[in-house]
Amino acid sequence: MGFRTNPDRILENIDRARSGELDGPRLASDLQASVREMDTEVPDVDATNPERMRRIFRLVERTYMKVAQSVEIAPLAARFQTVGDLHHHHAHGDVSVSVQYLDHARHDDVGVVPFDVKPEQVADQKRETRTSRPDVNAMKVLRAALRAGVLASYKKLEPRIREGMRERADMGHVGVTITVGLRSAE
Repeated sequence: MGFRTNPDRILENIDRARSGELDGPRLASDLQASVREMDTEVPDVDATNPERMRRIFRLVERTYMKVAQSVEIAPLAARFQTVGDLHHHHAHGDVSVSVQYLDHARHDDVGVVPFDVKPEQVADQKRETRTSRPDVNAMKVLRAALRAGVLASYKKLEPRIREGMRERADMGHVGVTITVGLRSAE
């Protein structure tokens, strides 16, 4: 039997392709999507604390929108789109939000929230979207995990951001980096 007609070799080749053995070792950049957004508009000297908090939250929101729409997120979805095919596999991931105060000596404020992607979530998306395309379903699951992770990270960071405001660290340029990373959990 040749390669094209031998079902065992075909299935073995598919398994190797899914596990990434054919692609060689994966780089860390292949397993994450990251976007950095900066706000160079300095707030007024007499700006109130709620206005300054809204400035940082809007920056986090803009960064979230860019990472959710980035081209880097599609390979992440492709990485775990086959999770729904096997009932016992799932994936772990992390969403991190980092607030950098560029004109101040204060260290970055970083919040990290883990998430899981389970086959049931992909199956639920399949019923909701009424499509069997795994890339579409995986992308929806990943974006939902990203949104929940960004909100949870921001809630963790909020006391530290308020502390930075007391130090007036936010009165200069501010940058926000959001990173979503994915790894298999077997």
